[in-house]
Amino acid sequence: MSLAIESVLISESVDPSCESILSQNGISTTTKVGLTAEQLKSEIQNYHGLIVRSATKVTSDIIAAGKNLKIIGRAGVGVDNIDCDAATKHGVLVINAPGGNTLSAAELTCCMITSLSRSIPEACATLKNGKWDRKRFMANELNGKTLAIIGLGRIGREVAFRMQAFGMKTIGFDPLVPAEESIKFGVETIELSEIWPLADYITVHTPLIPQTKNMLNKETFAKCRKGVKVVNCARGGIIDEDALFDALESGQCGGAGLDVYLEEPPKNTKLIQHPKVICTPHLGASTHEAQSRVAVEISEQMVALNQGQSAHGIVNSPAFSLSMSSANRDGVVLSKTVGHLIASLFTNTESGITVSVNVHGTDLHRKEIMFSTAVLIGMLQQRKKAANFVNAPTLAKDLGFTVEKVSTGPPKGHNLSVEVVASSANQKHSALVTLKGSNDPVLCAIDGHSFKVHPLLAGHLILLKSSLSSALTLYGSLIEKGVIDNASWSSCIDGKSWSVLNSNKPADLANIGHPVDFYAQISL
Repeated sequence: MSLAIESVLISESVDPSCESILSQNGISTTTKVGLTAEQLKSEIQNYHGLIVRSATKVTSDIIAAGKNLKIIGRAGVGVDNIDCDAATKHGVLVINAPGGNTLSAAELTCCMITSLSRSIPEACATLKNGKWDRKRFMANELNGKTLAIIGLGRIGREVAFRMQAFGMKTIGFDPLVPAEESIKFGVETIELSEIWPLADYITVHTPLIPQTKNMLNKETFAKCRKGVKVVNCARGGIIDEDALFDALESGQCGGAGLDVYLEEPPKNTKLIQHPKVICTPHLGASTHEAQSRVAVEISEQMVALNQGQSAHGIVNSPAFSLSMSSANRDGVVLSKTVGHLIASLFTNTESGITVSVNVHGTDLHRKEIMFSTAVLIGMLQQRKKAANFVNAPTLAKDLGFTVEKVSTGPPKGHNLSVEVVASSANQKHSALVTLKGSNDPVLCAIDGHSFKVHPLLAGHLILLKSSLSSALTLYGSLIEKGVIDNASWSSCIDGKSWSVLNSNKPADLANIGHPVDFYAQISL
């Protein structure tokens, strides 16, 4: 399964390697720099993909206008300029280039730390103004000082390596990096609430999310050592700018190195003009090497997705990369199929369905989200919703479809099997499917009724619950009309049996004229 990307719009200046890689792999590109929002809305409908840096604001209106849009690529790390929620709702994949500017951002951070330690910019400016003032700039070494790194991803780790070479003790916090992992690269993990009074220098390397907004604020500055120095080369808004200014004025903060701001260009001029602030205009990724790397990284990911391979920079769909792996194809197909089937059983229920998914097979570790999302896709598609691995969780939430749990276990006599148990306010159903022959999905059981001959789940299906005699009569009638190819019957319980009729086209069952307890049609 590929994303089928044929055309990409590049709306900002990116390294030429981006366009070259896409073109060499059969994806046509158009570069139009400086488009207004209205111009972009008009233009985007002609493309499957969009590549931006940080200047283009990809709003919900622009995403909605992209009738053919499948993917948005950010040639860089942060996606603050992309409405990821809107992209997810419309089934548009968002990817970034998380590794391309790692070294450049880490180096700038280290430059900030060393410059703060020796007041280099201020000393330079003083000398250029004709003053020889050595005493004023008496400073302290970095050796033996403690650096707190908030965010221990790629950039945070590279900063740690470099500043350890200066003899700094590195401590840090990242909720996603366990202590036994951080110690491998020389960082002692300490709880965030305890880290503030231990640090001589603090640098932040996190995304701007609700949990990190104004993380350094009036209260946290008060907990810090007097004279602490802070660096932000990550995202504006992680440090409360007003609180930082007050801390600089009082001496609680001894200096700040800022490359990013709450508003860019910054309007808080009193902060950037403060003598204890070293400021640069968002230069973290502004090296020739970084721009080349992010261009290559984003274009190679688009090519990979177009060729049915996975990508490492997916932002808004944790299940998508798993679904692109050929090793997971059978699991995806089975889960979507059983999703279709289970939704068809709730004919009078449009919302409020809770499901549990039980998967048995091999190599299932950490794939629960793929199975649950694929089941939701099948359920939503049965309800005529345009669902995919990006938007299925959002669409399902809107309809009240909920995956309560996903359990996995070893094979139960089959190579791979997926069972779904679903319930609404007044109904409960289950379905079990597995693979047969050339890895085709077949039905094993519905609501505990087992099929001796497992019907193939492909094409147009008619699902019936009735007495066996009624099913046979209807079967004969539909054969006469040239609708049915073959049929399968389940075991008979209490005089009732489930039947699956394979048809060569959708059938008109509005007036079937035969007594049945239940019928539904599925197209797979």
